[in-house]
Amino acid sequence: MPDRVAIVLFNLGGPDRPESIRPFLMNLFSDPAILRVPFFVRPFLARIITRARLKPATENYALLGGRSPLLELTQAQAAALEAALPDMDAKCFIAMRYWHPFSLEAARAVKAWGPDRVVLLPLYPQYSTTTTGSSLTAWRAAAAQVGLMAETTALCCYSTDPGYLAATAALVREAYQAARAGLDPAVGLRVLFSAHGLPESIVKGGDPYQWQIEQTVAGVLAAWGEADLDWSVCYQSRATPQKWIGPSTDEEIERAGRDKTAVIVVPIAFVSEHSETLVELDIEYRHLAERSSVPGYFRVPTQSVAPAFIAALADLVRGACAHGPGLCSHLGGQMCAEGLGQCPFAMRRAGGDVAA
Repeated sequence: MPDRVAIVLFNLGGPDRPESIRPFLMNLFSDPAILRVPFFVRPFLARIITRARLKPATENYALLGGRSPLLELTQAQAAALEAALPDMDAKCFIAMRYWHPFSLEAARAVKAWGPDRVVLLPLYPQYSTTTTGSSLTAWRAAAAQVGLMAETTALCCYSTDPGYLAATAALVREAYQAARAGLDPAVGLRVLFSAHGLPESIVKGGDPYQWQIEQTVAGVLAAWGEADLDWSVCYQSRATPQKWIGPSTDEEIERAGRDKTAVIVVPIAFVSEHSETLVELDIEYRHLAERSSVPGYFRVPTQSVAPAFIAALADLVRGACAHGPGLCSHLGGQMCAEGLGQCPFAMRRAGGDVAA
């Protein structure tokens, strides 16, 4: 009999009703990986930030029917991934970080299923201590609490995996061609690769996220093969008063208005639709583009359940199983450049607690 493989999909999570928005935000800003202040200050500061963010967040989720669609979309990805692994006795489980189902719920379900091995698969292609790193910490605690002892492989990142890059490039190519066909040939079209931002201090502290975003963009451009593109990388979703990495997506849209060029936005760090794409990109930034006299505004969809993307995830699962227990990237070992001290492989060498 083949091994029973439990695939745990890590994702952010989102409120499932208006009453969930406040506790969701509190969970987010209470995470020490997000709010990096002394532990005795964090609860007070989290309440302050949650109070400030509650009204705009409630307004954003109201545009989505009062709830996030992320769980249902992740469930669809889970079902598609199971179907793409007919060669394995595999079952997907979902571990959200800030709203149900939490890691503890997922760990209980995994233990009840009784797998021979577990593969931790983040739906964050690029590693950050604030996303995959935080999810790994939560999973480790949950697995210990329920006594889950199965061999576990943690896939930290797949930001330059050829299958992922090809699947992403195919979506970008199709959307770009459609946008180009609808524009006056005299109007330029700039590609904005928009990723969720991070405070600059986290990146300067050695978090590999920005470096991996840039590697992903370079890989997508190479897989796409389009010549003479006008493009840039930018960052969205600033959530705290600190200085964040840039340029911001807002700034790039305003620059496009001054340059009289249309833009097509690629949500390069997201693989499913949620408030940052459906509201921030599709509504807020579209309005900004109109106010800034951008001659055309377009957006590439996320990978979601695109067959090529799901096939890439399936190959990543197979590779993780072949690697065996412990920490791996899509390359097997470390993929980050030296000097990025928060890379999980660098942290492991330094004695940090990062792997499952």
